[in-house]
Amino acid sequence: MRRSLVLAVSAALVAGTALGFAPATQAADTAGSLRFVDIAGEGGTVLKANVVTPAEADAATRHPLIVLPTSWAMPQVEYLAQAKKLADSGYVVVSYNSRGFWQSGGEIETAGPKDIADASKVIDWALANTPSDPDHVGMAGVSYGAGISLLAAANDPRIKAVAALSGWADLIESIYSGRTQHLQAAALLGGAGCLTGRPGPELQQILGDFLSSDLAKEEDMIAWGRKRSAVEQIDRINANGAAIMLGNAWGDTIFPPNQYASFYEKLTGPKRLEFRPGDHATAEATGLLGLPNDTWTSAHRWFDHYLKGADNGIDRERPVQLKPRSDAGYEGYSDWKSLDANRRKFDLGGTQRIWANVDSGANGGVVMLSNLLDQFFQAPPVASVPLLPRAFAGVWQSERYDAPQRVRGTVKVHTTVSSTKESGTLVAYLYDVGPLGLGKLVSNAPYTFHDRTPGQPFGVDLDLFSTAYDVPAGHRLALVVDTVDPLYIEHNPTGARLTFSSPAADPSYVSVPLRAE
Repeated sequence: MRRSLVLAVSAALVAGTALGFAPATQAADTAGSLRFVDIAGEGGTVLKANVVTPAEADAATRHPLIVLPTSWAMPQVEYLAQAKKLADSGYVVVSYNSRGFWQSGGEIETAGPKDIADASKVIDWALANTPSDPDHVGMAGVSYGAGISLLAAANDPRIKAVAALSGWADLIESIYSGRTQHLQAAALLGGAGCLTGRPGPELQQILGDFLSSDLAKEEDMIAWGRKRSAVEQIDRINANGAAIMLGNAWGDTIFPPNQYASFYEKLTGPKRLEFRPGDHATAEATGLLGLPNDTWTSAHRWFDHYLKGADNGIDRERPVQLKPRSDAGYEGYSDWKSLDANRRKFDLGGTQRIWANVDSGANGGVVMLSNLLDQFFQAPPVASVPLLPRAFAGVWQSERYDAPQRVRGTVKVHTTVSSTKESGTLVAYLYDVGPLGLGKLVSNAPYTFHDRTPGQPFGVDLDLFSTAYDVPAGHRLALVVDTVDPLYIEHNPTGARLTFSSPAADPSYVSVPLRAE
């Protein structure tokens, strides 16, 4: 039954997104600057690629090189608009279809060792077949291309600068945060991979174990994910010294922002972190169409400084740039940790009990859709907080605020839980509640537990997905907790009941990071 649900979700999510894209099938040339080529990747696997060079390029002049691996399920023409812009400003740009997708050979390795070796093979080819400068090599990409670029920077010291957009640094924290499978995200990726590529047996096994909640394979799944996580190779990335720019959206339902922020803090070389409103890859999407785009503008400035030596000031700006989920402009911070400097708590007092297995109506939305609506129309998922059924949802509210509360960073929840069963899942939601009780979703996160003694309380510390949200004066914040959300796979046995308490020796609370005025 669960596998049928996964197939249905996959079909619904990917229909219309993969269709309509067709990879280039023959060589082309535009003003002598664009050509389609075959590049031998690791083991001789053919990678379909395109090369864009400056219009006046010749063999006597070397130009900085940028390599762009395609996003998951996207064809090799994905970056042509940006490649042309980069070539016009003096770069040689090579974009290639990641192995296992579209016309490239091999099977989908999900940023495995062969994918990382492919990146180096593409650099080798570019240095041998284009007027590229071996001392000025960069990599960039969106989503899958971002993940591959970060891992390549850990393994190839020739890479001097990276722009990793809407990607992951920790694959486990991205789709298995709180020990909870992100159902819609995994179904979308799995379905799109099947439609546009050739998943290898390892990926098929991992995805099957993941979606079927096979806990006997949990350690294997985690080990597989760690091998594909740049955070596990942070020492090598720092040793190689590449300048790393990270960009993501607050509402990314595939790769939530927390894991990028944590990775950013571990980098010791030149670095930059940018968060904007939107969902997965929507912050960069208009740039892929050649339209003005803040994310790509920053990426170009990043490469101009660290590959061409341009004194454009990007190295002197505050490296953490945040755009709130409102009409406000960008805010600069010296580091991510500074967002924790001003926190305000509200108590989760009393004892509340809820039945599991029933969706209360509080939900995190739909992958790739809800946060896109928030990005363009400031219309996040909503719930009528007074009408949420208290049998299935725990609800706590702050006092009404006299002044705007500018939430910046990661909201933390601490509580004490007991269950009538040894396993369970809870999902916490933070709402901005207006005078009429309508709550707009600020953030959420899931939490799953196993092997707990029924009836014995245990502490829970949960980080909600990071955000930047302005709560208007006259509103209040509400924490809602229930046990079912279509975004996630839940692990609540039939008839389970959860109790939330606040012991005097260990009070429960919500800690909200606020912008220092």
